[in-house]
Amino acid sequence: MAALSDDWSTRHSVLANARRTAALINALSGTGDREPQPKPAAEAAVAVAVAEVLREYGESEPVELAPDDVVRMRVAALLLREVFAAEDVDAAAAALNRLLAEQTGPLRLTSHGGSAPWHPHLDSHDDAPWDEWFLTSSCLALTVLLWDHQRPPGGLCASPACRNVYITSGPGPARRYCSRRCATRERVAAHRRGQRATDTKSGSGSGNS
Repeated sequence: MAALSDDWSTRHSVLANARRTAALINALSGTGDREPQPKPAAEAAVAVAVAEVLREYGESEPVELAPDDVVRMRVAALLLREVFAAEDVDAAAAALNRLLAEQTGPLRLTSHGGSAPWHPHLDSHDDAPWDEWFLTSSCLALTVLLWDHQRPPGGLCASPACRNVYITSGPGPARRYCSRRCATRERVAAHRRGQRATDTKSGSGSGNS
């Protein structure tokens, strides 16, 4: 049981749960407007992406999502996105306090009928709908991260071409991008802008000499 407990704790740590939150928000957000309305084919693709994230983070099979589940989870994702959009720790705490007051139930402990180690939940019961579980488990993980590090638990990618959120963790400089790919793309774009500005100035200087 100890080995099982250790493995479960690793897969369901606060940081793992917070990273799952970010991955689910990104899978559910899509592209375009703040409240996208995907076509049926795109909606099916979102459902597949969400199910893949759930499996990646240890959700037991079968992972079955109805279309209405995805719609309601997207609403939860938009609510959680406000925490990631907060500019400082006070704003992030205020956003989480609103969600904790309006969207979650009382803290309780569950072992899912003995199939898992005892752990906290904020949803109404072990068989709560996907959206309720997603919102409440995310609130719990983000709250503990903010408490532990005394800074916003995550942020929005600084790349104008990206809508992803990310989790901040550990020491070091503040993170600005959701991935190395976005960071590299923006560095390359900034370099090219600088190069064009230099070439323009050089061209102007040549004409005046």
